[in-house]
Amino acid sequence: MNYIESNLLQCPTKKLMGINCLGCGFQRSFLLLIKGDLIESFIMYPALIPLLLMFGYLIAHLLLKFKKGAKTLQYFYILNSILIITNYIIKF
Repeated sequence: MNYIESNLLQCPTKKLMGINCLGCGFQRSFLLLIKGDLIESFIMYPALIPLLLMFGYLIAHLLLKFKKGAKTLQYFYILNSILIITNYIIKF
């Protein structure tokens, strides 16, 4: 875990322009989630858990063909978009 923490990918937007991008905080949030720190993970990047749930649901939908799966995925997409943009505006 220490190796991963010390070798996180650098954000090209932050490196080139000096501003955060919409995904800044995702890696650190994921590491906090792996460590079991749910609250700090949510504070770092609120959309992480809903994104993981959405991708899990997407895989299940592709395999099991849920009746209203596409509509549910649209709601997930809207929720995640709102969380990502709101988080970006707050941190900007």
